[in-house]
Amino acid sequence: MKKIFLLLIGGLTFNALQAQDISDATRYAQDNLSGTARFRAMGGAFGALGGDLSSLNVNPAGSAVFANNQFGVTLSNYGTKNNSNYFGNAITEKDDSFTLNQGGAVFVFKNRNQSSKWNKYSLGFNYDNSNNYNSRLFSAGTNPNNSLANYFVSYANGIALDVLENGSYRNLNNGEQQAFLGYQSYMINPATTDVDNTEYTSNVPAGGNYYQENEVYSEGYNGKFTFNLGAQYDDFLYLGMNLNLHTIDFRRNSSFYEDNSNTLGTNDQVTSVRFDNNLYTYGSGFSFQLGAIAKVSDAIRLGLAYESNTWYDVYDELSQKIVSVSSNNVGALPAQVVDPRITNVYDPYKLQTPGKLTASFAYIFGQTGLLSVDYAIKDYSSTVFKPQNDSYYKGLNSSINDKMTTNGELRIGGEYKIKQLSLRAGYRLEGSPYENGKTVGDLTSYSGGLGYDFGATKVDLSYSYAERDSQRAAFSQGFTDYANLNTKFNTVSMTVLFEL
Repeated sequence: MKKIFLLLIGGLTFNALQAQDISDATRYAQDNLSGTARFRAMGGAFGALGGDLSSLNVNPAGSAVFANNQFGVTLSNYGTKNNSNYFGNAITEKDDSFTLNQGGAVFVFKNRNQSSKWNKYSLGFNYDNSNNYNSRLFSAGTNPNNSLANYFVSYANGIALDVLENGSYRNLNNGEQQAFLGYQSYMINPATTDVDNTEYTSNVPAGGNYYQENEVYSEGYNGKFTFNLGAQYDDFLYLGMNLNLHTIDFRRNSSFYEDNSNTLGTNDQVTSVRFDNNLYTYGSGFSFQLGAIAKVSDAIRLGLAYESNTWYDVYDELSQKIVSVSSNNVGALPAQVVDPRITNVYDPYKLQTPGKLTASFAYIFGQTGLLSVDYAIKDYSSTVFKPQNDSYYKGLNSSINDKMTTNGELRIGGEYKIKQLSLRAGYRLEGSPYENGKTVGDLTSYSGGLGYDFGATKVDLSYSYAERDSQRAAFSQGFTDYANLNTKFNTVSMTVLFEL
């Protein structure tokens, strides 16, 4: 039994040093517009409306608006188009995926006590993919200044040469592992051959250009399961509460390639390299929501909702491989392959993403249509990695506080009914979560759709388009040259609803 156990863990190493960065905080703190087709078509502006399964994600009081029991499921096609520009070279990559992204039910219980002003109660269950991470990115161009070697130099400086020469990848922390890969692949050279040397330089020939490619394939999702309770008081007030369970399942496989034709000397220097990183992140979290909708008049509705921080327990696993080719003025040498065949399983950490406050207004045009507006604010600078007394997380949290900011999100939706047919449209503008407004830019979205009421069954269709600019760096330190990225999201959704 002991031998079997050792074989099972032979490809794993448990690493105590953290490997998180600000991009992780942004990824799990942001919400993508998701849910039923009606919800998507109207830009998610349901904070003062309710009566839709996905409206519970905005304002939990929305369940108390339902007149009857309802069950529904949504199927969506996600299309992502990444247009990258790296040192003037433009490349486009696309990804498409289908998923059953939403399913839920609301049960309505009318109060038979005629003397009570609590007219009805509601119980809801809903699941949404709050984020879809399926994406392909390929950027390539000629960098006139920097080499990948600078990434390894940034980690190696301060580490004794003896560690990089005689250490084992398995027994090193994350920073030492990066330096180890750079040294063992000949990407960097020590300033001296003394075992106590802690200074390093690039072993890539200088004085010219570096052709570079970065290929990134990601997949996964954030899931949100909601347990909802709601109640209607008299004919003017709706109240609700959500308890939310969140899941993270994210995979990113990246491969960075570099070559150059710079002038070589007699000593061996690296002329081409490929560096692969495969990350798997998974975890679970909890949050709660409170909300109210007030029926001010037959035409006017007001809504207010609070969503708490989300408290995550997160796990990261990382595997790496590097292959380099060295040459001199005589010719090329055999490729140097550094493949530890190890999966780093890092210590679990806690991530607290920011809460959100949403204020809403809706105007109902009798039985013919409606107009709804939501405005939400979220302070991304309050994102926190824990334990906070950890020296690494202290620095990371300080950087988050400096670089991220409070942003606003405006959602506008409208619906017009022609007998059983409903026509819908929406608009969404979400501000950048970054102080500079460039690392991740503003998001603009337009949507539309239609629905048909067959009586006990309803079918809704929607199309939504969103666009956002960002700056994507291949690595977080040492070599941080970035590609300018324009991402376009196209989503087609269909929802089938049954009134029970």
